[in-house]
Amino acid sequence: MPARELAIGFDADDTLWHNENVFATHHARYCELLSRYHDAATVERVLLETELRNLELYGYGVKSFTLSAIETAIHLSSGRIAAAEIQHLLDLGRAMLAHPVELLDGAADTLAALATAGAHRLLLITKGDLRDQHGKLARSGLADHFHHVEVLPEKNVPAYAALLRRQGIAPENFLMVGNSLKSDILPVLALGGAGALVPYPILWAHERTDETPRAPGRFFELKSLHDLPALVTRWAATPAYGEGRK
Repeated sequence: MPARELAIGFDADDTLWHNENVFATHHARYCELLSRYHDAATVERVLLETELRNLELYGYGVKSFTLSAIETAIHLSSGRIAAAEIQHLLDLGRAMLAHPVELLDGAADTLAALATAGAHRLLLITKGDLRDQHGKLARSGLADHFHHVEVLPEKNVPAYAALLRRQGIAPENFLMVGNSLKSDILPVLALGGAGALVPYPILWAHERTDETPRAPGRFFELKSLHDLPALVTRWAATPAYGEGRK
């Protein structure tokens, strides 16, 4: 049986390039700025609560984080935070937006190998601020490898289902690669697709889940992106569910 033609989706932040480590660095600076008002644990807890409460309005990304950080600072200081300190928070946000894109090990080589093979469609599927994500992609040098780029407001079952319909992709021929079980893997498995988890050392609290993937033969955990081409070759050689797969 000839190998299937697959569509392979890639998450961006912390899958192709570093992102959460930048947030971690700025979280430490933020806690230091507010240390005269509250301890670091309280600052982190209230900041996360504020971010989650604001997600529906602001979405994901640096700009959302910066607005929530300012709101949290005003709240925790009981309005005493100085204008200069708020300016410092704005400067931190600008620095995050301007931070160089640092590719993860294997990202460039893996995408080049899959793109050169030419047998499969490569899609970038991420969430966050549209301008910021497209800017990082442009600076990454990886943009030419992708047939399609999608920046979603949320990554859940309805969002993936709509994306696959728009792109004419059958779920059984779709493999999603990412670092988050919650956003990259579980929704795709629920639709009948496959997922390859490539863990990143730091995971934002909102992305954590206790749910265990239950999809024998469709869920894979890789040590690095270097392992992906071999997995794609094996997965493409297996029949889809409608062709005898159990």
